[in-house]
Amino acid sequence: MPLADRSAHVPVADVPDPPLAAGAPYWYWLGGRPALDLDNTLRERWNRRIECLVTPADLGGWLVAAGVLDAAPARIPRAVLDEARDLREAIDSCVEAAVAGVPPDPDAILAIDRWLILAGPRPALFLDADEQPVLAERPAADSPRRALGQIALDAAEMLGTPESRARIRICASDTCSARFYDRSPAGRRRWCSMQACGNAAKA
Repeated sequence: MPLADRSAHVPVADVPDPPLAAGAPYWYWLGGRPALDLDNTLRERWNRRIECLVTPADLGGWLVAAGVLDAAPARIPRAVLDEARDLREAIDSCVEAAVAGVPPDPDAILAIDRWLILAGPRPALFLDADEQPVLAERPAADSPRRALGQIALDAAEMLGTPESRARIRICASDTCSARFYDRSPAGRRRWCSMQACGNAAKA
């Protein structure tokens, strides 16, 4: 599956009423980090709550498009899709807390932390061409759970320091709920995208 268009932001008015048959046409990549891009797979949180990880195949395609999985597995169990959505909502709970400047829900922190064991290094001992043992990193498997562990690690890195938490944003547009990471030098960005919500607000 080709990488999704990372500049795309389908306007709310162009997203049909849920449930969607497939979510891929409505993914967007404005979060600035994988954890927030995952968070944004539930669109329009303020109104229709449009689910864009509709099927297990959607999840596989999204993980590939996000660059955390090399190839989508032939089959992803429905339980893994449910787990991915649960991780997403734990991330969002922490995002909302960070934006509001209040302590996060301990259950949400625990939910993210449980995934981190899958994100760590995976050492392996191999025999090289000379039949000598070599300690190296185990090759990446096409594992959606390991990929989700990488997303959780990104969330932990984002949430784990005051400096990073201070750059978490929710788009200021009344018709957008996009979460994004403000990498601007001044740290005063208000819109998920100047081309979309920013220009609409100025108009």
